Amino acid sequence: MPEPSENVTLPLAHLRVLDLSRVLAGPLCAMTLGDLGANVIKVERPGSGDETRGWGPPFDDTGEAAYFLAINRNKRSIALDLDAPGDQAVVRQLVAGAHVVIDNFRPGTLERRGLGVRDLLTAHPSLLWCTITGFGLASPRPGYDFVVQAESGWMAITGEPDGAPMKVGVALADVIAGKDAAIALLAALADQRPERSAAERHLVVSLAHSATAALVNVAQNVAVTGADAGRWGNAHPNLAPYELFQAADRPLVIAVGTDPQWVACARALGLDELAEDPALATNAGRLAARERISATLATRCHTAPAAEWIQRLDAAGVPCGIVRSVREALDVFGVAPLPPGRLRRPPPRLDADRAEILTAGWGDVPL
Repeated sequence: MPEPSENVTLPLAHLRVLDLSRVLAGPLCAMTLGDLGANVIKVERPGSGDETRGWGPPFDDTGEAAYFLAINRNKRSIALDLDAPGDQAVVRQLVAGAHVVIDNFRPGTLERRGLGVRDLLTAHPSLLWCTITGFGLASPRPGYDFVVQAESGWMAITGEPDGAPMKVGVALADVIAGKDAAIALLAALADQRPERSAAERHLVVSLAHSATAALVNVAQNVAVTGADAGRWGNAHPNLAPYELFQAADRPLVIAVGTDPQWVACARALGLDELAEDPALATNAGRLAARERISATLATRCHTAPAAEWIQRLDAAGVPCGIVRSVREALDVFGVAPLPPGRLRRPPPRLDADRAEILTAGWGDVPL
C-alpha cells in the first residue's frame, strides 16, 4: 500500500463530507469521496464506534478489525453521543460546515434527537444529504446485505442449477449501493441550479433498489420472456461458451462474447471441427448446442495446464483467465485507490481526531 500523502491536489479537495453512517454502504461512499480528496469526518458512537470495529478476527497488530480498515481510509474520527445535547450541538455545527452529509440511520432515528434531515436541509440551502436505506425511507427494516441478496433475486440466480440458492462471496449489494450513493452525490454536486428544495437535495439510495437494478440483463430476460430466471452456476444465460473449465492443474474461465471470438477460441484449443461447424457460427446456435460445446471444451481443457491454454487464448484475443485465489489477486491488482484517487490517511482510531475537530472544525471552517 502506498504511503499516505496530503501534499496533492485532488478533484474533491474543496469538499467537506460528514459521515454519520456505519457498517459498509455509507462508509464506502464516504471513503470513495475521501479517496478523491474530500475532507471526511466520521462520527461514531462513544466506546465501541462503528460496528465493524468489532467484526473480527482478523485484527491488525493495533487491534483494528480488517473489516473496518477496508472501508474507512481518508477520514478523521470523532465519537459523539447523539443522545447528549452537547454532542448534538457539535453535530449541528459540523453539518453547518459540511457540503455533504451521509447517513444510514433507520427512519425517525435522527428526528427523535432533534437532527431531522429536512430541518437541517432547510436551514442550510446549499447542503446535500444522502440517506442510504435497506428498503427505502418508508421501511423500518434494517438493511443487511445478506437479506437484500435473498430478497432482490440474487440468490435465486447464484449457485449450481441443482444446488441451493447462494449469496455472492462479498457484501456486493452494500458495495453497489455505496457506489450508487457516491455517483448520486457527484451528480448533485455538478447540478448548478441556484435554487433546489430540501426534498431535491435529499438523496435516497436503497440497497434493495441498487441490487435489483444490478440484475441488468437477467432482469431484462425475465421482462422480455415472462419466464423467471434460474441458476446457471458458472455458465451464462445468454452466451456460450462462457463458463469455467478444469485444466490439468487448475480451473480457468473462457468468456466468448462474439462470433469471431468463438472461431478463435475453437482454433486456439485445437478444435477446428467446431470452428468450421456452420451450426455453431452464431451465438443462438451455440446456445442450442451448449451441452455439446461444454462437454467438448471440458475434455480438451483437461489435457494441458491452465497456463498453456491462457497463452493460446490470449494470443488469439479470446477473453479468458485463471481462477486466482484472493492472495494471488491482491498480488496482481492490489486494493489501493487508482488515480485520481489517493491514500492520504490510514483508517482512524476511534475518536483519534477529537481535539483537532473540536478545535479547528473543518480546518477552514472552524466550529
